[in-house]
Formats: sequence, C-alpha cells, structure tokens
Amino acid sequence: MSEFGVFGDVHVTVGSDHVAVAEIRRPPNNFFDLDLIESLAQTMAAMDDEPEARAVVLCSDGKHFCAGANFADRGSLTNPSPTNADGSPRHLYDAAVDLFSSRIPAVVAVQGAAVGGGLGLACFADFRVAAPEARFSANFARLGFHHGFGLSATLPPLVGQQKALELLYTGRGVKGDEALSLGLADRLVPLAELRATAHSLAAEIALSAPLAVESIRQTMRGDLAQRVREATDREKVEQDRLRATEDWNEGVAAMSQRRPPTFKGR
Repeated sequence: MSEFGVFGDVHVTVGSDHVAVAEIRRPPNNFFDLDLIESLAQTMAAMDDEPEARAVVLCSDGKHFCAGANFADRGSLTNPSPTNADGSPRHLYDAAVDLFSSRIPAVVAVQGAAVGGGLGLACFADFRVAAPEARFSANFARLGFHHGFGLSATLPPLVGQQKALELLYTGRGVKGDEALSLGLADRLVPLAELRATAHSLAAEIALSAPLAVESIRQTMRGDLAQRVREATDREKVEQDRLRATEDWNEGVAAMSQRRPPTFKGR
C-alpha cells in the first residue's frame, strides 16, 4: 500500500488490490466541520479520477468514527466567502452534496459513535461495517432541532420508513448488533477485525469490472446526490429556524452538562 496524498485531515493510501483507504485523523471524536467535509469530498473526487482505485474504505483514527458537529464551534459549518457558483456562502451541506456525488463505491468502518451528522456521514457510504461497540444515533431531536446531513433521504431506504421515524423522533442510540438487524450495518465484527473486514469487502468489490460496477451504481443510486440536495435544502431551513428556540439552547446545555434536557416547546 502506498501513500496517495493528504486532503486536510484525511490521509489516503491506495493498495495493489485497488482499494483506497481514507482515514480521518481528528481523534478521539473526529468531529466534523465544513473543512473536513470539503476534504472528504475532494478525497472522493480524487479517487473517482484515480485508475488504481476501484473502492474506498473510509475510517477514522480514534475512539469514535464521527461524533458529529462540535457545537462549541458553531461557526464551523459555513464559510462566509462566496465560493459557490452562484455567489452564495459555502455551507456544510454544499460540500455534503459534492461528497454524495462521488462515483466510486465506499465502505465505512464504524467504531464507537456515529452520532448526529456522523450518522449522516456513515450513511453516505454504500456499505457499513460495524463493531459491537459502535453506536449509531440520530440524536437531533434530543438537542431540540431537526436532523440533517441528508438523513431524510438516506436513512429510510436502509431501515424502513417506520424505523427511521422512531430513530429520528426518539434520538435513541443503536448498538452494533441492533444496527445489523435493522440494516443500518452490513457486517458486524469484533473491533480488532473492523478495518480488515471493511477492506476485504472493498477488495471484493474491486475484483469486479470497474466499468460494470460504476454502471450498476449509477442505476441503483445515481440520483442520490440530487435527493440529498433536496433533503438538505429542507433540513437546513428547519435547523436554522430551530436554532433560534429556547429548546435548542436547553438541548445543547443539557448535552454539555450530561443531564436530561427539559424542553418547553418554545
């Protein structure tokens, strides 16, 4: 396996088996912000154009796969510079749509938490390999605001509409074994075997004809980026609205103080 490059905090190698490994290096929690999602989108775009790469393993260094956004740094999800083609400020969800636009298959290795937007990032991939210690949670309602990162489009196809509603309404955590039974995880393996299993699945994909895999993927999920764009347009509006409520402030305070929130519906 040889070093391919570094995209911000994402380090990429490509092996002779045509599997790229993209490792997020923001331990222990691997919180994301606009810069990290931009880096991941750039990583996947580079792998789309790299003939030696036919599948990607996305993994993280540290205790958790991705604990979502760091709410102590609320300005990290936008860039005031007009970097979009229409001159509008660049938002996290603009980068997320670019990420979902990638053409190369991806397998995510999930250890520890994939929480909030971290769950959204895990659901970006074609497949998820989880350890028993993994914890998936769409904890947005427990914080007093709307879910995001395209989960409106990605979660129901994985677990079904009714189970998606339950997870979104309650915000409860799902451990690795339940994630497997729900369809949220595709493999469940001991933590020590997590990356090797994710790599093995990616290598199995890479054995198939790359043009055929790309064609099949386009048929099966070629409209996903557009569906995520439509979903995040709605999600962002609602998140911005609910961030102005007392319940949002209470949810964030309760999380930081590790206590149950007391919501008042205002």
